Amino acid sequence: MAVPEGSTAEVRRPKRALAVVVGIVFVDLLGFGVVIPVLPFYVRSFAVSDAVIGLLAASYSLLQFLAAPTLGRLSDERGRRPVILLSLAGSVAAWTVFGMAGEVAAVAGTAAGLGTLFASRMLAGAMGGNIAAANAYIADVTPRERRAGALGLLGASFSLGFIFGPALGGIAASDPVVGAADAALPGFVPTTQYSLPSFLAAGLSLLALLLAVRYLEEPDRRRGLGERTTLFATFRDALTDRSLRGLVIAFFLVSVAFSGVQVMFIPFAADVYGYDATQVALFLSYLGVLGALNQGVLVGRLSRVVPPARLAIAGAALLASALAMLPFSPELGRLLLPWVGVVSPELAWLLVAGAVLSLGNGLLGVSLSTLVSTGASDDRQGSAFGVTQGAGSLGRTVGPPLMGVLYVATYWSPFVVGALVVLPVLGLLVSRAR
Repeated sequence: MAVPEGSTAEVRRPKRALAVVVGIVFVDLLGFGVVIPVLPFYVRSFAVSDAVIGLLAASYSLLQFLAAPTLGRLSDERGRRPVILLSLAGSVAAWTVFGMAGEVAAVAGTAAGLGTLFASRMLAGAMGGNIAAANAYIADVTPRERRAGALGLLGASFSLGFIFGPALGGIAASDPVVGAADAALPGFVPTTQYSLPSFLAAGLSLLALLLAVRYLEEPDRRRGLGERTTLFATFRDALTDRSLRGLVIAFFLVSVAFSGVQVMFIPFAADVYGYDATQVALFLSYLGVLGALNQGVLVGRLSRVVPPARLAIAGAALLASALAMLPFSPELGRLLLPWVGVVSPELAWLLVAGAVLSLGNGLLGVSLSTLVSTGASDDRQGSAFGVTQGAGSLGRTVGPPLMGVLYVATYWSPFVVGALVVLPVLGLLVSRAR
């Protein structure tokens, strides 16, 4: 029997339900993190412009933008569990195809190989509704006053995925592992520094799918009305809703800035610092550790004494500052940290900038999600998260190609432009708080 509107949805064991959905997202994001450090090098192996890196990221986000609001509405109508299962199954197929792109290129040419890369990322984007459904699931089973902490745990699972995922990806792409796999696996299985991380990601998504099939319980709750609306109408309604309008715009702008910089950071680290995939993976794992501490511990404690609107303002200010100083880390390190002896001044400032970036992103991301959850009725949580995830996906469609073109022109420009894009978000949040 569905619970009344305004109540927390019923599950037999709420704490276990929360742990299960956080664990599933962690395993799925672990697979996503595996491929991140090798993806730009994978694209460069096709001897194409770095702008293609941004286009590849945009292809994922474009399909996610088109699909996320529908999947969010379906999770309101049909249940959170079916949407999560569908998206995980899509991830398994997408990562498997992704790992085959090099073989396709060797047989049918570069264009066919790139087409395979894009097709796999678009499939993954179309099935990428599990995050909106997971956010809505947590909102279902968590009282409003505890949602910031619970959503912080979900954010921490992202960060943990980025701690262990890039590290696993760097190991899978290393020469000893590639050599061992080549000797052990059948000849028809591609064994390269790009295919092995892709297949590992597919295996982790399969594990998340099996865990969801076995342990994920559907909450007993009031279902949405199941209205059929167009994508345009969904966003029009959100932009006319005073409680969601500013948040939708904020999700879009933050995603433009952060996704573009995130995609182009790896080429920056390779070109300016001379890092390879394994070294980049270590730095991303460092950011993941900080993110897990920030979102899993710090944000939850701060949310008990500081309203989410104020936390979001602090996060936006820190994020803009970190983006602005990140590309100038070598110069700032030599100027401000020449006394550091453990690591080079250039690396020391990069670590500082990464810490500020992680804190700002953690505060802003969790606080925006909390504001979305508390601003939507209990039977519209999936739709609210779907439309804000869709806005974020649209931002991630615009950001990477834009930042890729800017990076080709001038290496520092994506980071500075990203900081400028975050400033209107800061203004929106200050206005909302007032």
